[in-house]
Amino acid sequence: MRKVEVTPYNSEWNVRFEEEASVLRRIFGPELVTVHHIGSTSVEGLQAKPIIDIMPVVKDIEAVDAFNDQMMAIGYEPRGENGIPGRRYFQKGGDNRTHHIHIFQEGDPGVERHLAVRDYLRAKPEARDAYGFLKEELAERYPHDMESYIKGKEQFVLDLEAKALEWYHSIK
Repeated sequence: MRKVEVTPYNSEWNVRFEEEASVLRRIFGPELVTVHHIGSTSVEGLQAKPIIDIMPVVKDIEAVDAFNDQMMAIGYEPRGENGIPGRRYFQKGGDNRTHHIHIFQEGDPGVERHLAVRDYLRAKPEARDAYGFLKEELAERYPHDMESYIKGKEQFVLDLEAKALEWYHSIK
């Protein structure tokens, strides 16, 4: 059973991202356009589950499936689209997850959505703090119920995404 653990921000998360991004660059080679650190661990000062979310952007999403064996060799479990059409998702660490990989094709709206939320939380400390407080509260309320933790964040995250995208487009 996965325990819901939300911890204070840790600057080591950036180091762990860089290490893993380097490995992904070697695996995906010329198929890779760029690699982004996303999710809560990418926002300085934000409490988070200590799982590094990484978003590689590739030229052709269909080509990603050919890398499943190489990803498994470094500890990842391929999960296909895992509920999000056009994405390839991998997780590492089983019930004690360490990394989530969300791969999108260049130009997919998922890329912009993830970057908008990350950059919005980086730019808006009040939104970052409200999100962190909610996550801490839900983790305390549902320490052994990941589904309820995720459901408890759902509306906040939907509202956050809408605000973040509007903000992101206004600064472009």
